[in-house]
Amino acid sequence: MKRILLIKITSLGDMVHTLPLVSDLRRAYPDAKIDWVADASCADIPRWAIGVDRVISPPLRQFKKNGRKLRDLRGILRAVGELRRERYDVAIDVHGVYKSAIVARLARTRRRLGYSAEFLGEARAVFAYTELFGPHGDADCRHKMRLVVANALGYEIEPQETCALRVPAPVTPLNADGVPRAMLFHATSAEIKKWPQANWIEVGHALSLRGYRVQLPWGSQKEHDEAQALAAAIPGAEVLPRMSITECAQRVDAASLVVGMDTGFVHLADALGKPTVMLFTATSRPHFGVNRPGQSVSIGDNGAPPSVDEVLAAVASVTQRGTAADQPARVTGSVSA
Repeated sequence: MKRILLIKITSLGDMVHTLPLVSDLRRAYPDAKIDWVADASCADIPRWAIGVDRVISPPLRQFKKNGRKLRDLRGILRAVGELRRERYDVAIDVHGVYKSAIVARLARTRRRLGYSAEFLGEARAVFAYTELFGPHGDADCRHKMRLVVANALGYEIEPQETCALRVPAPVTPLNADGVPRAMLFHATSAEIKKWPQANWIEVGHALSLRGYRVQLPWGSQKEHDEAQALAAAIPGAEVLPRMSITECAQRVDAASLVVGMDTGFVHLADALGKPTVMLFTATSRPHFGVNRPGQSVSIGDNGAPPSVDEVLAAVASVTQRGTAADQPARVTGSVSA
């Protein structure tokens, strides 16, 4: 195997879920070149992944959002040119929708792997594949992805997941005052996934009493307003400025604790080896959750939100005596610049 094309287009959480597969492929084929196709909006994580040689990043979301402007179309065509420049031994589509299937079909390869129709996000995307992944059994989303690719290509996987990535160092060191930061990712992509503001305030108060300075990131104006309301009720809390993906990742990498909903940056915190508590209210904890004993834990489930006491107990389980001030940094399968 000399050149491998990996296709996972979006989104941030799915980029992180794919990192263990990259490590598997690199272990199985140490001399192979691995290219990854990802949307330009979330291509930073593939670029940080240790083991990826080239990232091809068409601006697909931007093209749709901006009204299909000519500039974005040119960016897509440039990405197609980059894709077609190489010949691959195999194209592996672990996304499973039309746009990823089209990428697989455009790739210069005779071998295109994908899920069978029943497991695809868009069943007709199956047209693009020459081989279908076999059954994957009962496992979380990351292990299923690793397992089906390993079975298709004929290599063994190790039980322990490895997420190898390097987040660029910030120009100015963060949190240089020595006060441990706890980032609370309170915002979600859908209202149904939210956890009550009053609960976040209780957790923020408890963390403040334990010596943390609470940091509140946001993405939209509505999320900013919610963060401001939380900060007004949590002693010493700060609303972070608007940040790029890289800037937010740097904050995560510098944090002593991350607590948040089932979102991309909370998955990134786990991949970076940060003490992490992930909350579930409307998505499947067994399928999407994180669980590294002593480092990360998921609580709640679809239709069963966690209580404040459960969240604080989870914080205690991933931090020594419940406070990051007493805890040495943990790094699991990650490298930070």
